[in-house]
Amino acid sequence: MFKKLSSTHPLRIFWFSCLITLFIAGVVFHYEGLVGLWLFTVLLVLEVTFSFDNAVVNSKVLKTMSPFWQKIFLTIGIFIAVFVVRFLLPVFIVMLAGGQGFMDVIDMAFNESSRYGEVLHKAAPMIDAFGGAFLLMIGLSYFIDRKKDIHWISAIESRLAKAGRFENFKICLMLLIATILYFSVDTKHQSIVLIASVLGILLHIGLELASSLFIDNKKSLTAKKVTGLAAFTSFIYLEVLDASFSFDGVIGAFAITSSVVLIIAGLGAGAMWVRSLTMFLLKTGTLEQYKYLEHGAHWAIMALGIMMVIKLFHVEPPEWITGGIGIVFIATAIVSSVIERRHSENITR
Repeated sequence: MFKKLSSTHPLRIFWFSCLITLFIAGVVFHYEGLVGLWLFTVLLVLEVTFSFDNAVVNSKVLKTMSPFWQKIFLTIGIFIAVFVVRFLLPVFIVMLAGGQGFMDVIDMAFNESSRYGEVLHKAAPMIDAFGGAFLLMIGLSYFIDRKKDIHWISAIESRLAKAGRFENFKICLMLLIATILYFSVDTKHQSIVLIASVLGILLHIGLELASSLFIDNKKSLTAKKVTGLAAFTSFIYLEVLDASFSFDGVIGAFAITSSVVLIIAGLGAGAMWVRSLTMFLLKTGTLEQYKYLEHGAHWAIMALGIMMVIKLFHVEPPEWITGGIGIVFIATAIVSSVIERRHSENITR
């Protein structure tokens, strides 16, 4: 008789993503051959690399949500991540950038994919300004917190935590950055960069306010896990965060292939692996085991946000640098956590 696997066993968590990936890979190989299969694999790895730190933050937020909303994240959330964020969202961006109708853009995506990619690249300043501002707000909100007393890069983090005494410090800082961007980017992009960056800031503030409003409700305070509107707000936050991470991946994917079908297949399969990785981190309690893992994830988010801002000045870091920097922060944070834990164990002996 086979022994029943525990709920935290990797096979129990990753089996569905593995099965779907093999199925998609088989379809890609059938229609596109070995070249298509290789491109699919590269895109999948690109998505997981870009979003590893996203999974760490996701697991922290999911931990506060009820089992029902965790299931929503794994079902409806996957549909939103694959179809809405990685297909429909770029379509709407191309519609906005090119001034075309929905069906015209859909036709362009499948029949003139090179032109579709070019229009999407032209919309990069708007995407980078919005995504960069939103990701920087996430990082600053984590580090500029006077209640935060555990620091990884202490020389920087302790000073940022003290800045949390000033309630509007991060908002003033981000608005200052948005203003500087307005006066320093290309003249033709000034207005869209300012509007997009301010919208990224406002969206994060709005989600924070909504979350605080619902979680402060007496019912939420007595509950072990947030439910209702509080959980819905957290769910929306996770989807917006996922979208912010996916922007760079979608645009970068067109540097690898102009096939929209391959891009959706590769990035979509990668998004499913990120979802499974999120649940693995949640169920195994990895954040508790590695003291500085969350710190590393937020430094990686800050780095990605800075990379997106840098692109506004026609600096295009290679994809391996943009994706790899997050892995470096995560790996270093894990190593630091292990060293710290062993040091603490030696002291208590």
